[in-house]
Amino acid sequence: MTTVPQIRIADGVTIPQLGFGVYQVPPEETRDAVSMALEVGYRHIDTAQMYGNEQGVGDALKDSGLSRDEVFVTSKLNNGFHRRDDALRAAEASVERLGGPMDLFLIHWPLPTIDVDYLETWQAMIEIRDAGLTRAIGVSNFQVPHLERIIAETGVKPAVNQIEVHPYLTNETVRAYNAAQGIATEAWSPIAQGQVLGDPTISAIAERVGRTTAQVTLRWHIQRGDIVFPKSVTRSRVEENFRLFDFELTDDDIQAIAALNKDHRTGPDPDTFAYIPA
Repeated sequence: MTTVPQIRIADGVTIPQLGFGVYQVPPEETRDAVSMALEVGYRHIDTAQMYGNEQGVGDALKDSGLSRDEVFVTSKLNNGFHRRDDALRAAEASVERLGGPMDLFLIHWPLPTIDVDYLETWQAMIEIRDAGLTRAIGVSNFQVPHLERIIAETGVKPAVNQIEVHPYLTNETVRAYNAAQGIATEAWSPIAQGQVLGDPTISAIAERVGRTTAQVTLRWHIQRGDIVFPKSVTRSRVEENFRLFDFELTDDDIQAIAALNKDHRTGPDPDTFAYIPA
């Protein structure tokens, strides 16, 4: 079986560098999709309360026959639960749906423009970790000022910051701050929702190394040290995305792909995003 590199994050916890994401996987399809990913060899699943499919992840884990400590499970706090008491209840509900404590629990969005301060939310996350509901805590979509504030006020650094990163948005300022603070970077939308797959530079590299443009892009993330969790419900793609560890890109390849950056987001701007689910 393919050996996926492990990255050490806070509190002595290690996370597989490659995982399986279930964003936009319909709840009724999640159980089968995750079961398929586990059969292929994935041992890291990334979900969120907002996705509405934690139960499917939990059911697939139960069905798999794998022990709970063999699979790393991440979930994220929904935007409507940023107040302390709400966050604690929401974390307990995630643990119930997932069939046990989480390995990593993230604040999904900082929501800096709403009336609930994300500092209160981060303090609640510390309580959630200390209560044993998750092994490690982190954030998602946090910009450098958001990170600086929660660290200064609590002294607790996130284990992970999950941010949008891909060749058209290399997000180097946040990645560099994460690295300097010992915060692992997780890259969501790693292939820019498919927008980079026809890029001539990536296509040329893919042709030279005999791989697909998706594999080349994901390998670029891996070699730069990012944690990635591509999503597909097609078994051939799920298998393809797992075959990243038997080839390497050159330094010139890495630099050429990074040079494609044009600060293009496929998702919302974390400084202004204020969506609260109904």
